[in-house]
Amino acid sequence: MARRKRRPLVPESRQALDLLKNQVMKNKGYPIDQENPDHVKYEVANEVGVPLQKGYNGSLTSKEAGKVGGEIGGNMVKELVRMAQEQMRK
Repeated sequence: MARRKRRPLVPESRQALDLLKNQVMKNKGYPIDQENPDHVKYEVANEVGVPLQKGYNGSLTSKEAGKVGGEIGGNMVKELVRMAQEQMRK
């Protein structure tokens, strides 16, 4: 089965989102692979005990998938909110 890749609303933003993900997760202490920004999700999965593998992961529960995606996406959102608040102060 082909892996469905989520696409941002503005396709040109992919590179900036990958850079933000790398920056945020590096600040959280995760090892970062500049060539493969999705590598960090396997690090997060390992840390939270989710058996995420490359390829098909149809046996994961929504709860398990959320533990991985929530850790990454939640930290990205927190950073974006922090950046917006900083811009508003200026």
